[in-house]
Amino acid sequence: MRVKGGPVTRRRRKAIKNRVEGAWGTKHTSYRIARQTLLRSADYAYTDRRAKKRDFRKLWNTRINAAVRELGYNYSTFINALHKNKIAINRKMLSELAINNKESFNALVEKVMKK
Repeated sequence: MRVKGGPVTRRRRKAIKNRVEGAWGTKHTSYRIARQTLLRSADYAYTDRRAKKRDFRKLWNTRINAAVRELGYNYSTFINALHKNKIAINRKMLSELAINNKESFNALVEKVMKK
Protein backbone atom coordinates (compact mmCIF):
# COMPACT_ATOMS: atom_id res chain seq x y z
CA MET A 1 0.00 0.00 0.00
CA ARG A 2 1.34 3.43 -0.95
CA VAL A 3 1.76 5.91 1.88
CA LYS A 4 1.26 9.49 0.80
CA GLY A 5 3.20 12.35 2.36
CA GLY A 6 0.57 13.56 4.76
CA PRO A 7 0.65 16.13 7.54
CA VAL A 8 3.67 14.59 9.29
CA THR A 9 5.86 14.83 6.19
CA ARG A 10 4.62 18.33 5.43
CA ARG A 11 5.38 19.39 9.02
CA ARG A 12 8.90 17.92 8.85
CA ARG A 13 9.64 19.59 5.51
CA LYS A 14 8.17 22.88 6.63
CA ALA A 15 10.38 22.84 9.75
CA ILE A 16 13.50 22.47 7.60
CA LYS A 17 12.38 25.21 5.21
CA ASN A 18 11.71 27.52 8.17
CA ARG A 19 15.26 27.02 9.42
CA VAL A 20 16.68 28.32 6.11
CA GLU A 21 14.11 31.09 5.87
CA GLY A 22 16.59 33.89 5.12
CA ALA A 23 18.37 32.02 2.32
CA TRP A 24 18.41 33.49 -1.16
CA GLY A 25 16.58 32.07 -4.18
CA THR A 26 15.40 28.47 -4.27
CA LYS A 27 17.32 27.63 -1.12
CA HIS A 28 14.40 28.62 1.10
CA THR A 29 11.57 27.30 -1.06
CA SER A 30 12.67 23.91 -2.38
CA TYR A 31 12.82 21.21 0.31
CA ARG A 32 15.63 19.25 -1.33
CA ILE A 33 17.89 22.27 -1.75
CA ALA A 34 16.88 23.68 1.65
CA ARG A 35 18.07 20.47 3.29
CA GLN A 36 21.45 20.74 1.54
CA THR A 37 21.69 24.39 2.56
CA LEU A 38 20.96 23.47 6.16
CA LEU A 39 23.70 20.82 6.20
CA ARG A 40 26.22 23.21 4.67
CA SER A 41 25.31 26.00 7.09
CA ALA A 42 25.68 23.61 10.03
CA ASP A 43 29.16 22.76 8.71
CA TYR A 44 30.10 26.43 8.50
CA ALA A 45 28.69 27.08 11.97
CA TYR A 46 30.81 24.27 13.44
CA THR A 47 33.96 25.49 11.70
CA ASP A 48 33.38 29.13 12.55
CA ARG A 49 32.81 28.44 16.24
CA ARG A 50 36.42 27.25 16.27
CA ALA A 51 37.67 30.06 14.04
CA LYS A 52 36.06 32.60 16.38
CA LYS A 53 38.34 31.46 19.19
CA ARG A 54 41.42 31.94 16.97
CA ASP A 55 40.22 35.35 15.80
CA PHE A 56 39.66 36.64 19.30
CA ARG A 57 43.04 35.40 20.51
CA LYS A 58 44.68 37.23 17.57
CA LEU A 59 42.78 40.38 18.48
CA TRP A 60 43.83 40.19 22.14
CA ASN A 61 47.47 39.62 21.15
CA THR A 62 47.38 42.63 18.82
CA ARG A 63 45.88 44.84 21.52
CA ILE A 64 48.43 43.73 24.10
CA ASN A 65 51.27 44.26 21.63
CA ALA A 66 50.06 47.79 20.81
CA ALA A 67 49.79 48.71 24.49
CA VAL A 68 53.19 47.24 25.37
CA ARG A 69 54.92 48.94 22.43
CA GLU A 70 53.76 52.32 23.75
CA LEU A 71 55.97 51.59 26.76
CA GLY A 72 58.96 50.60 24.61
CA TYR A 73 58.71 46.80 24.84
CA ASN A 74 57.27 44.16 22.55
CA TYR A 75 54.66 41.44 22.95
CA SER A 76 56.91 38.39 23.04
CA THR A 77 59.31 39.73 25.67
CA PHE A 78 56.36 40.86 27.79
CA ILE A 79 54.64 37.45 27.67
CA ASN A 80 57.97 35.76 28.37
CA ALA A 81 58.53 38.03 31.38
CA LEU A 82 55.03 37.18 32.67
CA HIS A 83 55.84 33.46 32.47
CA LYS A 84 59.21 33.92 34.16
CA ASN A 85 57.57 35.86 37.02
CA LYS A 86 54.88 33.14 37.29
CA ILE A 87 52.05 35.61 36.69
CA ALA A 88 49.11 33.66 35.33
CA ILE A 89 46.75 36.11 33.65
CA ASN A 90 45.09 35.26 30.38
CA ARG A 91 45.35 37.33 27.22
CA LYS A 92 41.70 38.33 27.28
CA MET A 93 42.10 39.97 30.69
CA LEU A 94 45.41 41.58 29.68
CA SER A 95 43.68 43.04 26.64
CA GLU A 96 40.82 44.37 28.75
CA LEU A 97 43.30 45.92 31.18
CA ALA A 98 45.20 47.54 28.31
CA ILE A 99 42.02 49.14 26.97
CA ASN A 100 39.97 49.99 30.05
CA ASN A 101 42.51 50.37 32.85
CA LYS A 102 45.68 51.73 31.31
CA GLU A 103 47.32 52.74 34.60
CA SER A 104 47.19 49.28 36.14
CA PHE A 105 48.29 47.67 32.86
CA ASN A 106 51.27 50.03 32.68
CA ALA A 107 52.11 49.27 36.31
CA LEU A 108 51.99 45.53 35.58
CA VAL A 109 54.23 45.91 32.53
CA GLU A 110 56.77 48.01 34.42
CA LYS A 111 56.78 45.61 37.38
CA VAL A 112 57.32 42.57 35.18
CA MET A 113 59.89 44.12 32.83
CA LYS A 114 62.07 45.64 35.58
CA LYS A 115 62.98 42.29 37.12
